Amino acid sequence: MRTKFLIISFALLGGVAVWAYFWPWALVFYALLLPLFIMGVADMVNEKQTIRRNFPLLGRLRYLMEDLRPKIYQYFVESDIDGRPFHRVERSVIYQRAKHVRDTTPFGTQMNVYGEGYEWINHSIAALKAREMSPDYHPKVTVGAKNCSQPYELSLLNISAMSFGSLSKNAVMALNGGAAIGGFAHNTGEGSIAPYHTKYAGDLIFQVGTGLFGAREPEPDADGNPVFSPEVFAKNAQRPSVKMIELKLSQGAKPGHGGILPAKKNTPEIAAIRGVQPGTTVNSPPFHSSFTTPIGLLELLAQMRELSGGKPVGFKLCIGHKSEFLAICKAMVQTGISPDFISVDGGEGGTGAAPVEFSNSVGMPMRDGLAFVYDALQGFNLKQDIVLLASGKIATGFDMFRAFALGADACYSARAFMMALGCIQSLECNKNICPAGVATQKEHLVKGLVVTDKKERVANFHRETMDAFLELLAAIGLEKAEQISRAHINRNENQTVIRRYDDSYPYLPVGALLEGGATPPEWKKYLDEARADSFQRAIPQPG
Repeated sequence: MRTKFLIISFALLGGVAVWAYFWPWALVFYALLLPLFIMGVADMVNEKQTIRRNFPLLGRLRYLMEDLRPKIYQYFVESDIDGRPFHRVERSVIYQRAKHVRDTTPFGTQMNVYGEGYEWINHSIAALKAREMSPDYHPKVTVGAKNCSQPYELSLLNISAMSFGSLSKNAVMALNGGAAIGGFAHNTGEGSIAPYHTKYAGDLIFQVGTGLFGAREPEPDADGNPVFSPEVFAKNAQRPSVKMIELKLSQGAKPGHGGILPAKKNTPEIAAIRGVQPGTTVNSPPFHSSFTTPIGLLELLAQMRELSGGKPVGFKLCIGHKSEFLAICKAMVQTGISPDFISVDGGEGGTGAAPVEFSNSVGMPMRDGLAFVYDALQGFNLKQDIVLLASGKIATGFDMFRAFALGADACYSARAFMMALGCIQSLECNKNICPAGVATQKEHLVKGLVVTDKKERVANFHRETMDAFLELLAAIGLEKAEQISRAHINRNENQTVIRRYDDSYPYLPVGALLEGGATPPEWKKYLDEARADSFQRAIPQPG
């Protein structure tokens, strides 16, 4: 659009000049054209607003419409999985935090506090001062303290998995640059490690998905499945910027399906990084071919930890069959091998491309999945050595607080960091025409996203969201995130019934799922189905 703007502008200005040669009164049109031309040039050179930069003059209409529409409408940007407003905050709050401007809201609560699903925390009369409650104002959690020679101090809020290919190179650089400024981690996504992940030396979580990009042999096996390469994996995992390794079993937005890279976004550069053919749609397998049993999964994790040089290794999943996760827990007890962390993704997670049935109707929501995983680990007496990360529409301090109440030790966020980059939710991610330059590989759109500006916004959003989380912590009288429990959150089940989270998600006693433990009846059937040596469930067949 920038080139088109210049061509049209010079054509119009030149046309008026020719016209004025014969009819001098035509010069009056310059009074209209010159201001518009100056405004357009100003849009092209600005570094703050990508839409204006990519679409001179026309891009201003987007901001005009945003100012004209009712402010209350901004509160209801996107429906949550259960029909409630997206995070109950204005989308503009994310932008304001990214831009480091005031994010307070006038006229108080703009939610129906008696509506079904409304959640809140109870403050304390003995509230603390957030900035004085501990010397480590932005606390971190240690990952890999038991098994690793290179444990990592992980921020409580980190950038979730979004690969180069799904995102543009400028978006990747801005995210990584923001992580470097703020001292938090940036998950690479399953598309391997690109040069743009390392330019600013931000801490990386190297994700290995079912396609094994960045960890595969050049040729597939006889069935066409990718083959794990210890050499290729070690080369990437031992990079200094890589701090943790995450094996992705499933993604909340499309669990049981595998990743999708549309052909339009598969450039020669991306194809070379992934080891695939350019210009083709790349569908990752729905399963890992490197193992077939829970024990095999744990043995692969142990191998990856050794190959990485002793860095923390874990896996990511969206909970499906409960018995399958319990089978992994049984395998941990049997083998003595355990991951350093587990990332729990919710069925409400986002994506740039997925079949609508998978996005809307497959996978357990984050709250239920996270509570289940925490309780299962406690039931097998495994939690003390495993850090839990939570992801699934986490954008505010309250979202973080809720995840910690259910058992998380740290959080991931994807779409909120995309908004910090300037994403306007145009929903064009899979078409390669993202107007904000975030989720596209079209060079003229990518150029509009100015890395030096956006990396600061990413760092701003992280810092101010962490501030908000710690202010909530102080408001209820707690000093540490690990003191949060399910008893701290209340939920309106309907207009007359209020339940605390510890009622809706009762804790499972430590060791209750071990042999001889007091296994609750609602857990027993799943436990009986789980086998350490197989993901096949031992259940009666219909008929």
